[in-house]
Amino acid sequence: MQSMPDTHQFAIGDLQGCAGSFDELLSRLPTDSTLRFVGDLINRGPASLRTLRTVRALGARAESVLGNHDIHFLAVAAGVRKRGRSDTLDEMLGAPDCDELITWLRHRPLAIREGGFLLVHAGVLPQWTAAQTVELAQEIEEQLRGANWQGFLADIFGNGADRWSDGLRGIERHRVVVNALTRLRFCSADGVMDLKTKEGLADAPAGVMPWFDVPGRRTADTTVVCGHWSTLGLVMRPNLMALDTGCVWGGKLTAARLAADPAGRTLVQVECPQYCDPLA
Repeated sequence: MQSMPDTHQFAIGDLQGCAGSFDELLSRLPTDSTLRFVGDLINRGPASLRTLRTVRALGARAESVLGNHDIHFLAVAAGVRKRGRSDTLDEMLGAPDCDELITWLRHRPLAIREGGFLLVHAGVLPQWTAAQTVELAQEIEEQLRGANWQGFLADIFGNGADRWSDGLRGIERHRVVVNALTRLRFCSADGVMDLKTKEGLADAPAGVMPWFDVPGRRTADTTVVCGHWSTLGLVMRPNLMALDTGCVWGGKLTAARLAADPAGRTLVQVECPQYCDPLA
């Protein structure tokens, strides 16, 4: 996707099953707008099934990258991962259209590049260019869309895959790509990921920094649009739009206009009820 964004295109932060807040946000956006979601459409909130159905029903008007909660759901549905104690996936797993929703999720991208924007769920390793990020995302997409997607998901999880090397191959390569695109918050100056820390900037462990502040990051010439990091909150810079404003834990649900000029990146936000603790 290389077309330039238009004035009626919006990126939307993590929904996480908060269908009521999403309904309200949609009512405040232009009816002719196109929508780009930064992932984590489902889980933790009270209405994951309705949320996913609503996004899917938007058809060509909308696209979403996959987030870590979306991939977790696919793995649970495949029978290769246990449910978490805070999961709210039962309604989806028992839905008559569950298989259709699984197929739809499996065919979502992990990165979208449009004009001067690069959308991912969590972050981008400092060694990667925007073009490389999309190419690596496509490697994962091919696996998720293939006949052995369940087996792929059985092997993809793990904190040990925390650093990139051009020589990586096979499942270790894929683990690093998935961890970066769907889980990254902090990393060292040479791109070693800290995959445990969930706190905000003030609580960064020694030796790491936010991925977007690494000196020499190769996507610094591209505006990266992301979510995932609720304790970070809204960050709007010329080359960064971080849009997870904590909808599921009582913050806000945010949509930001994808305008080429940073001054035109206006926000539409709705207040949200609290459903869970972001650090739980």
